[in-house]
Parts: sequence; structure tokens; C-alpha cells
Amino acid sequence: MEIGQKVKVIRLRDRVSGQVVDKLGKEGTIKEFKMTDGSGVGAIVEFSDKSETWFFDDELKAID
Repeated sequence: MEIGQKVKVIRLRDRVSGQVVDKLGKEGTIKEFKMTDGSGVGAIVEFSDKSETWFFDDELKAID
């Protein structure tokens, strides 16, 4: 995955707020990457409503 790439949220690993649950199945654009807990990298995704949330890479699927 790359910055600027379109992705779709396909799953959520952890229990999260309703605001994040609403992003399940939505498409957005990767804005940047972020170190998670030292064992991986997450992606900060911006959605069409200009909201941003970070996800683990296995929660996202690249779309064409």
C-alpha cells in the first residue's frame, strides 16, 4: 500500500467506537503511515467526509 492509494475497510480487529464501526465497508485514501505498538505499521485513511482514522494494514484492501 502507498500514500494516495484508495482502500476499503474490510474488517476491524478490535472493539472500537461507533464512529469507527461506521467506516466498515467504506472507501478512503491513505494519507500517511503510523507505527502502531512497535510490532507493525498502520495507515491513516481519509474518507470523503474529511474524517481520518487509522487502521492496521490487514483491515484494509487496496482498490483499483
